[in-house]
Formats: sequence, C-alpha cells, structure tokens
Amino acid sequence: MRNRVEKPPGTAAADDGSNRIEQGPKNFPEMRTALGYSRQGEPLSLNRAPAKEIAPWVARVYSTKVELAPGDQVSCGLISDVPVMRVLFSGAWTAQTRDGHGRYGPSALLFGAHTKRMPVTVRDSFSTVGVWLKPGAMAALKGPDVASTLDRIILYDHIYGNEEWGSSRKLLEWFDPGGTPKRWMRVGEKLVAQLIELAGGKRPDPIIEQFDKAAFRDPNLNIGEFAKEHAIERRRLERLIKHGYGQTATQVLRRARALDIAAHLRGVADDSEAEDAALRFFDQSHMIREFKTFFGMTPRQFATTPQPFMAITLEARQARRLETIGRMEPNAPPPWRDPDYYALRRAAVR
Repeated sequence: MRNRVEKPPGTAAADDGSNRIEQGPKNFPEMRTALGYSRQGEPLSLNRAPAKEIAPWVARVYSTKVELAPGDQVSCGLISDVPVMRVLFSGAWTAQTRDGHGRYGPSALLFGAHTKRMPVTVRDSFSTVGVWLKPGAMAALKGPDVASTLDRIILYDHIYGNEEWGSSRKLLEWFDPGGTPKRWMRVGEKLVAQLIELAGGKRPDPIIEQFDKAAFRDPNLNIGEFAKEHAIERRRLERLIKHGYGQTATQVLRRARALDIAAHLRGVADDSEAEDAALRFFDQSHMIREFKTFFGMTPRQFATTPQPFMAITLEARQARRLETIGRMEPNAPPPWRDPDYYALRRAAVR
C-alpha cells in the first residue's frame, strides 16, 4: 500500500502567480522569444508531431529562437529520454558529457538520451532545430548502438554525415540559419525522410512502440504483465527494450516517473495529473531520492530555480506524451501555455 505523497510545489490547478519565476538581471539573464512562454515565464520551443511519413521513426520536431543580451550566459541542464538530432545555429555552447567537457558552435550534432541531467551552458542569443528519434529508431536507421550514445554529444559527421549528403557543414547551409523556425522544422523532416530511405525504410520493432506508449500511460507498469498481455516472452521483451533504449526496462520507467514530476514542477504539464504523478512514488522520501538521482537536486530546488532548457525539453515531451496516450489532439495548444503572458512577451519582442 503506497503512502500518500504531497503534490510537488508549483502544481496547483489555479496559478496565482506566486510560483512564477521572474527573469531579470538580479537573478537570471532576460530571455525573449516569439515562440511562447511557460506560466513561470520561461521561453518555450515551437514543437509538434512529425509528418506522417516519418512518424514511425520520429517522436517530435522542435525549434527554438531565444534572444539574450550580448555576453549574457544561461547555465542549466538537459535530460531527454530519447536521442535528439539537433542543429545549433547560434550561441556558444558547453556541456558536461560522458566524454568530458565539450564546447560547441554552429554544428549538427546527435545528443544521446540521458541517464541523468547533463549540465549545459550557452552564451549569447541562440537558435536550434531538433528531431527527437523514437526508441528503436537508431537501430532501424543503421546508427550506432544506442547504449554507446547515452549521455554523449556526437558530431553528425561521425554517424551519418558525408560531403554529398548531410555533413554538419552541409546541413547548416541547407537549413539556412537566417530562416524561420517553421522552415527549419520542415527541412529537418525532409532530411530525415531521406535518411530513412537511405537506411532501407525498416521500422522500429512494434513492441517497443507499444511499450513506449504504455510507459507514458503508467510508468509503474508491471513488465511481466505487459509481456503476457502482448504475448511475448519476458526475457525477449527485456532484450528488445535494452536494444531500443540502451537501458533496462526498470531504468526507463524510473526516468519516466522523474521526468513527469519534473514537468509539473516547471509548470509544463497538465495540472489534473499532478497528484497521480506524485502518487507513483512510495512516499515523499522516495520521490526526493529518485529525483536527486536524475536531476542532482531536490524537487524543491528544481522548482524554485530557473530551468529554461529543462522547461523546453520537458514541455515537448509532455505534449508528445498527451498526444500518444490520446489525452490531447495532435498539435493542439497544450493546457499549460499561458496565452496572456505569451501575448505580452511577444509584443515586447516586437
């Protein structure tokens, strides 16, 4: 029997503004975007479901375009449950990866999925476009072993790139950094469609897609029961999950629980699910312990300090999650975006 767990801070159904983090020179660089804001005032991305022809391989496409004052630097972190093919158009980036401290300028990169928070900084205004790959897509696209990419950032040239098709330099030219976020996303979809064709069009194993959906619905699911319901031997299922995610089923589900709580803490989740998300843990100490394992800080610390990169990635994941489990129509406006705040800040950018 699970003990009752308090709702994480900042997840009340009615937001009176007390949990909003005000940006400004006293505590954090001012960040401006025309692509939307969370209720806490953090810039968000333009993100949506992929085109139907690439949907079996692609989880989400997104773009960001954020203005900072010259010389301003944002320090935050990233955690993603899937690999992301990401193009950096601007900004001077650093990240603490499995390979050590990395520095990145304009380039095309593969960000592997994360087993824990990856510290990331960016100096000056930044813009990016990204394609989130579904579990199992890396193998279907004849990429590297997923486990070898965890917590790493790899130059695109070292995976798929060549001078005739898709090197980092060529991708930057084709995307046109001076273009619009919507155009970047369409170009990204076309390039992935070409990659799928070059790889032979093999789709990820359908059982992994079913597990991914089930984990979104209930990250406390029983692996044995899932295997029985889908008529697959448990050991085979566990091997397929390890092959598709690069991690065990238990690790995948633990991370899913932590990511759901984190989204509520940043105000980029459906408030009506907050209590259920909290009750997935045995008690408050269990939640705190698990959260610190993945994020390196307590839930309260996470909720009360700016987390702009986290808000961007967590929001896109939550939008995909709600669409996947049928709680939100594809590409419908998510319930957590603040239209009034968004309109005010958009006017300020203009």
